Amino acid sequence: MSTMTEAREDSKTSLARQLLRRKSILQMESEAEDHRGGTLRRSFGVLQLTMISVGATLGTGILVILGEAVPVAGPAVWISFVVAGIAALLSAVSYAEMAGMVPVAGSSYSYSYATLGEGMAWVCGWCLVLEYAVSVAAVAVGAGQYVNETLSVIGVQLPDALSQPPGGGGMLNIPALVVVLLATLLLVRGAKESAVVNTVIVAVKIVILVFFCAVAFTAFDAGHFAPLMPMGAAGVSAAASKVFFSYIGFDAASTAGEEARNPKRDMPRAILLSMLIVTTLYVLVAVAAIGAKDWQWFGDSEAALVQILDQLTGQAWIAVVFAVGAVLAICSVVLTVLYGQTRILLTMSRDGLVPAIFGRVSPKTGTPVAGTWIVGVLVALTAAFVPLGALADATSIGTLFAFALVNVAVIILRVTRPGMARTYRVPLFPIVPVLGALTCAFLMANLDGVTWLVFGGWMVLGTAFYFAYGRRNSRVGTRPESQEQEALA
Repeated sequence: MSTMTEAREDSKTSLARQLLRRKSILQMESEAEDHRGGTLRRSFGVLQLTMISVGATLGTGILVILGEAVPVAGPAVWISFVVAGIAALLSAVSYAEMAGMVPVAGSSYSYSYATLGEGMAWVCGWCLVLEYAVSVAAVAVGAGQYVNETLSVIGVQLPDALSQPPGGGGMLNIPALVVVLLATLLLVRGAKESAVVNTVIVAVKIVILVFFCAVAFTAFDAGHFAPLMPMGAAGVSAAASKVFFSYIGFDAASTAGEEARNPKRDMPRAILLSMLIVTTLYVLVAVAAIGAKDWQWFGDSEAALVQILDQLTGQAWIAVVFAVGAVLAICSVVLTVLYGQTRILLTMSRDGLVPAIFGRVSPKTGTPVAGTWIVGVLVALTAAFVPLGALADATSIGTLFAFALVNVAVIILRVTRPGMARTYRVPLFPIVPVLGALTCAFLMANLDGVTWLVFGGWMVLGTAFYFAYGRRNSRVGTRPESQEQEALA
C-alpha cells in the first residue's frame, strides 16, 4: 500500500514538473536554424511582415462582421471597433516586445513555453489552433454573399443551398470551400510567392475601402447616429467582443519569425504599424457606413458595404468592382491566417506535442506541405458547413485567452530576465501589460454562454489529447536535468 501511494505521489510530482518545465529561448532559436524536419526560408522584410499582419486583419470585421455587429451596438458600432482596437493594441505592444526577444514561428505558444512552462504553452497552443482555424473559416463563410453580389450583375445567382452553410439557409457554402482550398494551394507553393500575392491584394483592399468612404461620406447623415447607444454600453461591449477577432492580424505576423530576414528589428515595427493602419480604416469605414444608412437597415447583412455602394451610386459596375475587391480581401485574410495556423502547428510538432507530420518542411518549397494540406482541407470543410456567427464568437474567445497569456509572459520575463536584450520595450510597464490582460478578461466575460460552452468543450478535448499524446511525446519534458536548469536560468 505504501509503495502504491509513493508511486502516485511520484507521478503527481513528475506531472507537475513537466507542466512547469520551460524551453529556453536559445534552444528555440537553435531549432529554428537547424531542425531535422527542415528549416523555413528567411525572405521577409518589414514590408512583407506588415502586409501579412494587415492582410490577416484588414477587411475581416468590416466586410464580414459589420452587418452582425451593428444590430448589437447600434450607431455606436464604431466605438466597439475603437474598444476592440485599444484592447488589441494593449496586447500588440506586448507581442512586439516578445517578438523581438523570441523570433521564432510559434508566436504566443513559444512565448508561453519560455515563461510559463509546458502546461500553459499547450493551453495557449490549443487556443491558437482554435483561433486560427476557426477565423479562417469564419472569414471564408462571408465570401458566398460577395460572390453572389458580383455574379448578380450578369444575371447569375448561386442558390442559397450552394452559397450558405446549414443553419444559414443552405446546405453547402461552395465559395468558402473554394477560397480556402485556393489559399492552401498557394501556401504550398512557397511563402515568398504567397507574400507577393498578399501584398498586391492588401493594396487593392486598402484602395477599395478608401473608395467606399469617399462615396459613403457624400450621403452622410448625422441623424443616423441618434440615439448613439440604443442598446446601452452593454451592447457596445458585446459588439466589441464580437469584432475583436478582426484584430488578430498582428498575431499572424508574429508566426513569421523564422521567415523574417531581421526578425528582432522588423517584427515589432510591423506589428505596431499594422495596428495603426487597420484601426484607422476600421473606424473610418464604420462611421461612413452608419452615416450613409440608418443602423436598423443593416440587419445581419454579410455584404452591407457593397449594397450601400449600389444604392448610393446606382452604378452596377461600381458595386461589382467593390464586390470583386471584397472577395480578394477575404482571400487575403484566409491566406495569411491559414499561414499562421500552419506555423503554429509546425512549432508544436517540433516539441512533440502534435504529430511530426505538421513539422515536415519540404526542401523544394521551404513550406510544411503535408501540414498545410491537412489544415487547409479541415478548415475548408468547416467553412462549408458551419454558420458565420458561431465561428466568429469561438474565434474571439481563443484569441483573447492567448493574448492575455502574452501580456503575462511580458511581465514574467521583465522580472526573471531583466537584463535580456530587447529590441522593443512595452511602454509604461507594468501598467500596459496588466491592462492588456484585464481587458482581454473583460471582453471574454462579455461573450455569451454558448461560446463559453464551446470553449470549455474545446479545452476538455485539448486536455485529453495532451495526456494521450502530447505528454508522452514531449521532447522538452524528457530533456536531461541539466538542460532543464539551463532553460530556467
